[in-house]
Amino acid sequence: MSDDLDDLMKTIDRVVEDHCSRATRIDAELGIWPAGLWSALEEIGVTNAMLNEEQGGAGLDFANALQLLRRCAYHAVPVPLAETYLAGRLLMQAGIAVPKGILTIAPVVTEQRLEAATPAAGFLFSGIAGAVPWGDRADHILVPAMMDGTSMLAVLSTKSGTTSTRLNLAGEPRVDIRFDRALVDVCVPSPSVEDRLKAEGALLRSVQMVGALERILEYSVQYANDRVQFGRPIGKFQAVQHMLAILAGQVAAASAAVDMAVDLSAQQADEIAVAIAKSRVGEAAGKGSEVAHQVHGAMGFTREHSLHFSTRRLWAWRDEFGGETYWQTRLGRIVAAQGGDALWPMLTSLDA
Repeated sequence: MSDDLDDLMKTIDRVVEDHCSRATRIDAELGIWPAGLWSALEEIGVTNAMLNEEQGGAGLDFANALQLLRRCAYHAVPVPLAETYLAGRLLMQAGIAVPKGILTIAPVVTEQRLEAATPAAGFLFSGIAGAVPWGDRADHILVPAMMDGTSMLAVLSTKSGTTSTRLNLAGEPRVDIRFDRALVDVCVPSPSVEDRLKAEGALLRSVQMVGALERILEYSVQYANDRVQFGRPIGKFQAVQHMLAILAGQVAAASAAVDMAVDLSAQQADEIAVAIAKSRVGEAAGKGSEVAHQVHGAMGFTREHSLHFSTRRLWAWRDEFGGETYWQTRLGRIVAAQGGDALWPMLTSLDA
């Protein structure tokens, strides 16, 4: 890690200490937007870290920008940083100027369609963008759509649709936005945009999940050292040490898989590496959360302890942009399509 990146990570820690208390996280789940936190992240350049300097960004490389995302996920920061990163990356690669403010993306919904109006009116969009992350807070939304059989990428104002909000397991808003001939800000052809969005989204969720896994490991080790039973810390008992070793192994394996995927996805998400990473980190989320709650015992199931801020995010993010079954099936189909003789060369090509 470079000195500049290390300094920026420490600055994130200070911002979280000043602007992201336990009360802030609880309020966010009640619908209270943490404006001070988002503004503080903007001031230090975290929110536009994915953008190049021409787009007004910090000019960080892809891997370093995702280190910032990982650290924010470690702190369970309740803001749409991953969504803003994902939208900005797709817009840059499509040659579109990135709008200011909070951005989000629409998961692929088959009802979405883009239709052309008169040239003077531009493009109009009708359809439902379902389960949009932070759709009630974002200024603009990226929508994959079809027009006359052509795959398109559209940018719309979230204010041009009607919304219906629900919360995921982590208390984050997931919003259905219904558009009825809404005027599109920008619309460009973008081949395979739905597949791109799925893979890029899975990669960023995997990065976030590794950050959350690192946090629950830290919580568990600390609790095992602090909790005294039968005259000594429970971390001294072999059974608890065994559980912590399992948790540490899950975190290490997930981290290695995600690091590989990030290294291979600087220009565009590597579908094979992302499939491996999202599958492995999803498995770690299930097993790791189980162990963390076992170590904490009854305390880990209370809202008074902060463990749930991380484990609920792991459970929610695990299924977004495809869970283990989706990506394992996708990986199997890729391998089968290439044939058995191509398996070993494919695996060795992933050695970053």
